[in-house]
Amino acid sequence: YRFMRVIVMFDLPTDTSAQRKHYRNFRKYLIDDGFVMMQESIYTKICINMHAVDQVQRNIERNKPPEGIVQVMSVTERQFASIKVVVGELDDTYIQNDQRLIVL
Repeated sequence: YRFMRVIVMFDLPTDTSAQRKHYRNFRKYLIDDGFVMMQESIYTKICINMHAVDQVQRNIERNKPPEGIVQVMSVTERQFASIKVVVGELDDTYIQNDQRLIVL
């Protein structure tokens, strides 16, 4: 298996109540699909291989909002792990690697 990371970046309008509803629905879709917020409007999800990445991207296209910008990028888990934090701290609430077993 070659673990991949899908990164979704979006900028959606929130001027009207309908736009805010689309924003909430899209964000809720991402969370329900297993995405974790990396930063505001940037969500990430780990996938087991490129086939899973393709499926995730197709699902995002099916659930996209009617307005705004939604961008999807996939990188290998090794590339994702090489992200350097320049300012601030990492949120360690969620596991940020391909560790499959969690012992509480």
